[in-house]
Amino acid sequence: MNSNKGKRVYFACPMFAAMEKEYGLKLTSILEKYGYDVFVPFRDGYEAAQFEGKTEEQLVEMIFEKDLEEVKKADIVFFLLDGRAPDEGGCVELGMAYAYNKRCYGFKTDTRTVEMSLDLNPMITGCMRKIFRNIDGDAAIAELEDYLSENGL
Repeated sequence: MNSNKGKRVYFACPMFAAMEKEYGLKLTSILEKYGYDVFVPFRDGYEAAQFEGKTEEQLVEMIFEKDLEEVKKADIVFFLLDGRAPDEGGCVELGMAYAYNKRCYGFKTDTRTVEMSLDLNPMITGCMRKIFRNIDGDAAIAELEDYLSENGL
C-alpha cells in the first residue's frame, strides 16, 4: 500500500446529486486507504462562497483552470463512468489527462448505456488502461480493492 504514497489521483465523477457524491466519496476513501492523494473537485475544489458575486464567465474560467491544473498535477485519472452517459466534464478531463500521458482508469456499475453493442463510446474506452465493470456495486468495489492490493493504479 505504501508504494502508492504521494501518487496523485484526479477523481472525475458526476457530482450533481447526493447519491453521486456519496458513491464518489466511497470510492475516494478506498483509493486513499491504498495511499493515493486524491483530488475530488466537489470536495477539494472551490467553496461555494468563492463563487459569490462572480459572473458566469469568471466562474467558467475559475472552474476550468482549477480542474485543468489538478489534472496536470495528477499521475492518474480515475473516472466514475456511471450515469445515462458519462459526465461531460469528466469526459473533457479524461481527454486532457490522456493528452498529458496520465494513466486513466474507469469504474462502471451502470447498465443504461449501450452503443452499437459497446458499453461505452470507444473514444472513452480507448483512453483507459482498465475499466472496473460490474453491475453489483459491492462486487465492483471488491474487484477494485483486489486490484489495488495486487497491482496499484
